[in-house]
Amino acid sequence: MTGIRHHATGIRLTAPAPGWSIDADVVVVGSGVAGLTAALRCAAAGLATVVVTKARLDDGSTRWAQGGIAAALGEGDTPEQHLDDTLVAGAGLCDEDAVRTLVTEGPDAVRRLIGAGARFDTTDGGEIALTREGGHHRSRIAHAGGDATGAEISRALVAAVREAALRTIENALVLDLLTDADGRTAGVTLHVMGEGRHDGVGAVRAPAVVLATGGMGQVFSATTNPAVSTGDGVALALRAGAEVSDLEFVQFHPTVLYLGADSEGQQPLVSEAVRGEGAHLVDASGARFMVGQHELAELAPRDIVAKAITRRMELHGTEHMYLDARHFGADMWERRFPTILAACRAHGIDPVTEPIPVAPAAHYASGGVRTDLRGRTTVPGLYACGEVACTGVHGANRLASNSLLEGLVFAERIATDIVERANDAEHVRDAERANDTAHTQGVAQTNDTAQTNGVAQTGSTARADDAGPAAEGTAPRTPVAADRPLAAAADPAALPAPSPLLDPEQRGTVQRIMTRGAGVLRSAESLAAAADALEALHDGAVRAAAPDGARDADAPDADAPGADAPDADRPKPAEPGVEAWEATNLLLVSRVLVAAARRREETRGCHWREDRPERDDENWRRHLVVRLTSERRLVLRRTETAAFGPVSPAQAPDCAAASPIPPTTTPTTDPPPADVTEESQP
Repeated sequence: MTGIRHHATGIRLTAPAPGWSIDADVVVVGSGVAGLTAALRCAAAGLATVVVTKARLDDGSTRWAQGGIAAALGEGDTPEQHLDDTLVAGAGLCDEDAVRTLVTEGPDAVRRLIGAGARFDTTDGGEIALTREGGHHRSRIAHAGGDATGAEISRALVAAVREAALRTIENALVLDLLTDADGRTAGVTLHVMGEGRHDGVGAVRAPAVVLATGGMGQVFSATTNPAVSTGDGVALALRAGAEVSDLEFVQFHPTVLYLGADSEGQQPLVSEAVRGEGAHLVDASGARFMVGQHELAELAPRDIVAKAITRRMELHGTEHMYLDARHFGADMWERRFPTILAACRAHGIDPVTEPIPVAPAAHYASGGVRTDLRGRTTVPGLYACGEVACTGVHGANRLASNSLLEGLVFAERIATDIVERANDAEHVRDAERANDTAHTQGVAQTNDTAQTNGVAQTGSTARADDAGPAAEGTAPRTPVAADRPLAAAADPAALPAPSPLLDPEQRGTVQRIMTRGAGVLRSAESLAAAADALEALHDGAVRAAAPDGARDADAPDADAPGADAPDADRPKPAEPGVEAWEATNLLLVSRVLVAAARRREETRGCHWREDRPERDDENWRRHLVVRLTSERRLVLRRTETAAFGPVSPAQAPDCAAASPIPPTTTPTTDPPPADVTEESQP
């Protein structure tokens, strides 16, 4: 582990020092469509690839995707039409180059997925069956098992991973990024839960890390996301010094099965495909309310439908609306939507005979870790794809069923970049070995005049052995040792100061703060209250972690409430562990989301400000980019245009050079929170 350290911010989760390590060429964190696609393609190119996943290999967000995967596969459909629908849904903030990449490479990527074993539903003639969803003007959604598309894609990719015998580490929570002395990615630390070959905190050392950790829906009380979606990838990237973008754009799916006002955690999704097949949104009187609100009525983009449902709920003083698909009949429900039918019946609702109560719930993060078209972040060697990434494809609102396609297309592009860079590095090493060999032979020839030939032959043989493993194509291209204890990292003094951990019991508090203040409806008042409450939790964690008689550099001001509390009244520090790490990650991404939502003083896409109800292209058709400094402050900047621009570590603004930017709206503009600094576009 010599020469390897934690990342430039100097911030890491409080955790034991790694006790074991393994080496690889690339480590992929996540086992959804994005992660497994990247891993399979890297492994196929001969790179030693390790997949790390938080639960079981088949337990990521992909398996929960019901509707399908969008691509211009049908007769008469074109990538250009798919591009147009995506740009409209993105409300002016999509990066057109990224969208064009998605829609042009998408059809062949889906065909390769089929070649890998995924079985999609077909027509009687054997063609891929296609349906429509919200925001699409054509039927271009390929589906599997009726409404179990994600489960089928996950099955196929997991089977391919097992057939390829990829090394996997399941039930492992990734903690932080490791970098080398030059600031390049050198692997990750992780905690393996439970007993097995590896247990506790360890490290996977690799020059390339792919984040494919999924979303962060668990920051809200009710979400369609699984329990593992706690924003771990975004939080890791922030601590690593990477930029994140567009985090304020959280998509709330319009039709989630309503289970009661007190229902929390993962909620059953009622796929948009149900509306695509002709279901109607109605109120308690049976009146349709989407007709006349948008040309596509119930198939309008998700942000429009979610807002319409919320407005109708407020108008009628109710907590849900209804989705009426009784006209489908039992046969269609059982054939086309068996998963949804079973979920509804499990909760005492029969869609065949009664309307389904639905309400919006947190569903998808349109923003994430900022990348370029090859999935590269602002940290060298760190990649991101899938929901954890912000490629510029989704803009202010994701078009239905573009998520699986984005994960597929950009995972392939990431693998291509990693393989190309590995090959380039191998060529450099080949040249260095050739030079070393020539030098050795020259020395040997000189020595031949005074020594026997046997000495030169022994030296030459040793050099050939050094080069051997790299030519095999099955071992890592960097020198690798077997699994071993990580003695070099055992000294805590060699690690940066840990970040204070949030008490796991506060996880629900974070979720309630976010639901009240940064949910479907937002305002300056609600967001300010959320920001204050989140900072109070953060300050409490800092005070709890501060050593007796000392104050952490990030501790609150002396006149802050509770700052002068005696040690006896100070909350106890949270113990390192999975629940505390998840709660801490949730708090960090919540702070970033709220900071960006406060700064964006308009309504656009799935960001709805009641106090700023209009879209403001003049001032806000641009992206908000956030990063974390070594002082644990959030630094926020606005891009000059809606274009995403290149992503390069050299272009990440230097904190020391940051300068405030003046307000661009009226004098009523809210100042940034105390822990948020604004800086100009570099």
